[in-house]
Amino acid sequence: MSENPSERKILSVSDLNRSVRHLLETQFPLLWVEGEISNFARPASGHWYLTLKDDRGQVRCAMFRQSSARVNFTPANGTQVLVRGRVGLYEGRGEYQLVIEHMEEAGFGALQRQFEVLKQQLASEGLFDNQHKKPLPQSVSHVGVITSATGAAVKDVLAVLNRRFPAIQISIFPTAVQGEQAAAQIVNAIADANRHGQCDVLIVGRGGGSLEDLWSFNEEAVARAIFASEIPVLSAVGHEVDFTIADFVADVRAPTPSAAAELVSPDGEDMLNQFSGFAILLREALARTTQQLGLRVNYLNKRLQHPGRKLQEQAQHLDHLDIRLRRAIDVKLQRQQSGMATVNNKLLRQSPRTMIAQRQHQVSGAIKQLSRSAKMAFDNKQTKALQAMHLLDTVSPLKTLGRGYSIIRDSNNVVIKSVSGIRAGDSLKGQLADGEVLFAVTQTTTKTL
Repeated sequence: MSENPSERKILSVSDLNRSVRHLLETQFPLLWVEGEISNFARPASGHWYLTLKDDRGQVRCAMFRQSSARVNFTPANGTQVLVRGRVGLYEGRGEYQLVIEHMEEAGFGALQRQFEVLKQQLASEGLFDNQHKKPLPQSVSHVGVITSATGAAVKDVLAVLNRRFPAIQISIFPTAVQGEQAAAQIVNAIADANRHGQCDVLIVGRGGGSLEDLWSFNEEAVARAIFASEIPVLSAVGHEVDFTIADFVADVRAPTPSAAAELVSPDGEDMLNQFSGFAILLREALARTTQQLGLRVNYLNKRLQHPGRKLQEQAQHLDHLDIRLRRAIDVKLQRQQSGMATVNNKLLRQSPRTMIAQRQHQVSGAIKQLSRSAKMAFDNKQTKALQAMHLLDTVSPLKTLGRGYSIIRDSNNVVIKSVSGIRAGDSLKGQLADGEVLFAVTQTTTKTL
């Protein structure tokens, strides 16, 4: 079937490049690439253009000014670098390229990045938590050393242990401490030491070196073997400034192998001095004990008596007890008799006849007291009534009228209290002591007080 020209979808070159660019940018995630720099160019714009290559290929790269300003070293042709970027397409030439966002030197930088990633992972799993750290035993009699049999570390450890405490037992588990096989050998050595179960503590380490030299102790397998060890592990890798994953996961970190040996071994000279002091204290304690026992023996000798004399003392003691018993019986009888007499007296006082006589006497007294109280109350009330009658008579209106006063009311029978309420022609009524009088008002006069 022939294609219909009208159904063809024709793209321009720029449309094709744009589509390819979109495809590359969406299909490829942010990725890391390692290679050697060539064709490095740094124009005045601040952007970098370069080619990354290895022995079998190359790729064009661009790094824009915002990203290149954050690079902390000076790249050049021949520099081995590790970059992070996105795959894209330069539409102007139809060339695919890598747009770089981050650049670092390869080798150390890559190892350091691996170190940080593993450190973060193990920390999130709790391998570094203090709650998992096992304490070192207070008394160490057997030390296991996991390191190279020919390295300086094992010599330093042996020298310190022999100097401080020659009696301590040492087991060496020889392993490689760098190279491809080192991590696996270290893991196997830790497992062997735990399987034998003779060591009180394990020293895992080596002497100083570069990051690459110490890398076996940054392997995940080594970290998990240390964490799984039932025997406490001291990490002693490199120098004091060196830190490895093994240091973080170990129960104790020592800055050097020699320091690890000092941590697990007592100082023999100090122990001898302590033992000498203990011997002196023991002799003094024995002398004091002997003296105290001698004094005790002398005391017991003085208390020791003849059996006959002891029997006499016991017989005399029995006589004293018999006398005390008789006296106690007599006193008891006297108390009982006295108590009986007291009870009889109480019975007499509680007799019904006696109680009736007492109640009759109390009733007679109460009757007399009631009569006196009633008479006094009656006299008091009579006196108060007379006083009230006298007071009432004194303030009585009739009494006032009898002295010549009168009460004047108007036609509505309202008492007139002031001249201002009276007008000429009003009819008024005056009440006197013996009757009433009616009169008409012809004139009023107001008196100023």
